[in-house]
Amino acid sequence: MEDRILGLHHITAIAGDAQRNYDFYTKVLGLRLVKKTVNFDDPGTYHFYYGNENGTPGTILTFFPWKNVNPGRIGTGMATDIGYTVPAGSLDFWSDHFEKHEVRFGQVDEQFGEQILRFEDPDGLHIQLVVPAKADNRAPWETSEIKKDVAIKGFHSIVLTLRNIKPTASILTDIFGYKLLKQEGNRYRFITDAIENAAIVDLVEEPDVPHGLVAGGTNHHVAFRVKNDELLMHFREKIAGKGYNITPKIDRNYFFSLYFREPGGVLFELATDNPGFAIDEPVNELGTHLKLPVQYEPERASIEKVLPKLIQS
Repeated sequence: MEDRILGLHHITAIAGDAQRNYDFYTKVLGLRLVKKTVNFDDPGTYHFYYGNENGTPGTILTFFPWKNVNPGRIGTGMATDIGYTVPAGSLDFWSDHFEKHEVRFGQVDEQFGEQILRFEDPDGLHIQLVVPAKADNRAPWETSEIKKDVAIKGFHSIVLTLRNIKPTASILTDIFGYKLLKQEGNRYRFITDAIENAAIVDLVEEPDVPHGLVAGGTNHHVAFRVKNDELLMHFREKIAGKGYNITPKIDRNYFFSLYFREPGGVLFELATDNPGFAIDEPVNELGTHLKLPVQYEPERASIEKVLPKLIQS
C-alpha cells in the first residue's frame, strides 16, 4: 500500500466580512468559488471554498468568515504563509494589479532560487505568489481580467512557524513520507515526490517568537491529501500508533477527514480526494448555490435568514 501523503489538499483560514472575502479571492486573485456551504459546527457561518475549475485538491483555500471576528496574531505554533504558483514572467502583472486594487504587497524577492511576491489579503492573511523552479502545468481558472498566462495555478507550499522544528519534521518524514530538500538559515524545506505540485512544506524555526493566536487573518488548519478512505484509515492507524490523539473519520460531504494536532501546535487534517465537489451540483454551477449538509437541510429557511447576503458576479 502506498503510504505517502499526496501533498496539500486544502488550507482553511479565518476571515471577517464575507462579501469582502468573496470579492478579494474571486475578483482580485481570480480564483473560482467552487463551494458555498456552511461551517458544519456553526451553520450560521458560511464556509467558502476557492480553487480551480473543479476544486482540485492542492488548489483549495477555504474560509470561515465571521463578520465581527477579532484579529489574530501571527506567531509560532501555526501555519503562517500560503504559497501559490504563478507562471514565469507574471509577477510584474501582479505587482501592477495589486497596486491598482490597493493590496498590501512587497518587492519581488527570491527564496530557494525561486522568485516570490508577498502580499496580504484584506484581513491580513500572509500569502506569496511563487514562480516555481519547475513549471506548474495545472490549468488555472481564468477571469476577464486575469488570463491563464498570469493566473494562479494552485498551491506551491505552506509555511509552518515553530519554536522547534524537530518534532514536526518527524511527522513529515516518518509518517507523511516527505524528505528534507534544503535549508536557508532557519527555514527548512520539506518536499514529497508523490505528487508534482502542492508538494512543499517549509518549517521556520523561531524559538523566541511568541505563540500565535488563531483568529481573523490567520490559518485555522492545514489539510494533507490522501487518495481514498482506505488510505485515510491506514494513516489513522499510523498516527494513533505514534501516540497522537486523532479523531474518528468525519464526513465533510466533499471529502472524508481526520484531524490531529502535531507537536508544534498546528492543527493537521488528512482529507480524501473522494467524492469531490461535483457530488451535489454540476461543475458548471459550482459555487452558485448554497449547499447544506443533510443534517441542516430542514433548517434551510432559518439558516438563510441568518447568513449575510452575498452578491456574486
